Amino acid sequence: MAKRVTIQDIADELGLSRNTVSKALNNSEGLADSTRQRIIQKAAEMGYKQFALFGPPTASHQTEKSQLLSALAPGKTEVALLSTVYLAAPHFSSLMLDGIQRELSQLGLTLNSHRVTYENLEERSLPMTLDLSRVAAIICIEMFDQPYDEMICGLDVPVLFVDCPARVHGDILPCDHLIMENTTQVMRLVNIMLERGYDRIGFIGDWEHCQSFFERYAAFRLAMFLSGKRIDEQFCLKSNYVEDITSRLDSLEKMPDLFICANDFVALDVMQLLHERGLIIPDDVMLAGFDDSAESRRSVPQLTTIHTHTQIMAYTAVQILRTRLEEPDLDYRQAYTETELILRASTEKRR
Repeated sequence: MAKRVTIQDIADELGLSRNTVSKALNNSEGLADSTRQRIIQKAAEMGYKQFALFGPPTASHQTEKSQLLSALAPGKTEVALLSTVYLAAPHFSSLMLDGIQRELSQLGLTLNSHRVTYENLEERSLPMTLDLSRVAAIICIEMFDQPYDEMICGLDVPVLFVDCPARVHGDILPCDHLIMENTTQVMRLVNIMLERGYDRIGFIGDWEHCQSFFERYAAFRLAMFLSGKRIDEQFCLKSNYVEDITSRLDSLEKMPDLFICANDFVALDVMQLLHERGLIIPDDVMLAGFDDSAESRRSVPQLTTIHTHTQIMAYTAVQILRTRLEEPDLDYRQAYTETELILRASTEKRR
């Protein structure tokens, strides 16, 4: 069996650091285009696995396809994607769906999207477009209704949740989970700000909305606690909605040094509200988001954020599903994929 090519193998071949190669393969900022292209070209030449998301089927794919199809019941060739929202750009998951679809197709499976309506949630019913007799597995994205999700997990079909309801009370769904790593980079951001002398830090976002938001909020509080810093609770605004955030901002007697927001779109809404109040970012208040959306790079000022590696999430999602279908009795798994702090102008005060 051929040795699997790693990021370190590519780095050694080119005489570069592992971090530089990782940035190129995950489309992160901070590299010259010529360096990025050289790394991508070398990775493709060496057969780095990530490029299976974009290249033609290989012999290994044919073997995996044969093994997988032999494990499935006849006619079960669909992976059903369930979501309560339309997963179009700029939602972070839209960037990984194409990769999931390509990889699944090379395994002989199709990915079909089904929107879960409010009525479905109320009635705990499946979308009318979904035919369970053809479904080999289910992927759930933006599905944060605990009772409905428990119903999905009871269908006797393998289920993978990309993010999930917030486990505020320790509840966990009986299925596999895939989530971006939410803790380390938020704590790193807090510690960088504390080292710069900024200790009035707040959080905006409903931390009970989903597990990723809850982990980001918990990471903010943990970093402050471990540094011995007190959190001013008036700076913690538990909402994702502009109307609620507006009233809470108007009730503040002063602004914090930094607002960490649950994701980029909450942050961009807050940025607009602060601009409307004549406040200058970052001089009057600094701002940070999460996900590294395209909009975060087009805002004025550009938004500090945390990059989510959607290509790696796509690859990991398919590998989790494949092994679950081949070995249904495996213990449930919870996989986290790497994230990366991107410091931009919205957290760079001009002293």
